[in-house]
Amino acid sequence: MPNVLIVGSTRGLGQGLLKAYLSRPSTHIFGTTRSASSSEAADNVTYVTGVDVAKENAGDEIVSKIKSRGETLDIVIVSAGYFGLESFDSPDWAKQVQMYTTSSIGPVFIVQKLVKADLLKPGSKIILVSSESGSITLRHESEGGGNYGHHASKAALNMVGKLLSLDVKDKNIAVGIVHPSFMRTEMTKGVGFDKYWDAGGDIAVTPDEAADSLVKFIDTFDMSKTGQYWAPRGPSDIGTAEPVLGKDLPTPLQLPW
Repeated sequence: MPNVLIVGSTRGLGQGLLKAYLSRPSTHIFGTTRSASSSEAADNVTYVTGVDVAKENAGDEIVSKIKSRGETLDIVIVSAGYFGLESFDSPDWAKQVQMYTTSSIGPVFIVQKLVKADLLKPGSKIILVSSESGSITLRHESEGGGNYGHHASKAALNMVGKLLSLDVKDKNIAVGIVHPSFMRTEMTKGVGFDKYWDAGGDIAVTPDEAADSLVKFIDTFDMSKTGQYWAPRGPSDIGTAEPVLGKDLPTPLQLPW
């Protein structure tokens, strides 16, 4: 029975991923939640409660729970995130610290703890959920500046993924960085991005749709793509893809740094 760890499993994409893997009865899911309790789980779900990716002990909490069951992991997906809206006129120190800690510092410590605890075996896969907004190449004049903490923390996560891929390569553990899609979530609505959900022809998808595409991508992801940055759903929701990369782009699409 494959074991999947979803870090941030109760909202948005993480919740969609949990549902997608639940549809595979032969899979056991470990899902983290920040709350101290969880709703009643299905037979093939174990919730790891009280885990905050922005806290240094998050990796220890996860390792303790999984080790207590005598399990190892086949797939780890770090999907927890935070988006605090900013502008050049109103940068926000606290929001930026939280975004960097959640997006690009927390994942390092979680992955390191899992590897050092021997919970990832050869052939395991680590997927870090980033965003096309973390691509410096794709950042185009038409989209302007601002949102320093969000976009730059995703760029930092991309580097984290690349560095982790080098550190665990000799263990035959593959590390992927992904832009899952522009989604109709409370997070994007909370920063006013719901006004773009239907721009250019209904480009925003539900978390369940994004999760289904990501799970299919993970099925085929292996060491040949380790350390790479991908958009499993292709360029359709990336407004700067064609102006920067040209037309007739493939799906999935490997993104530039």
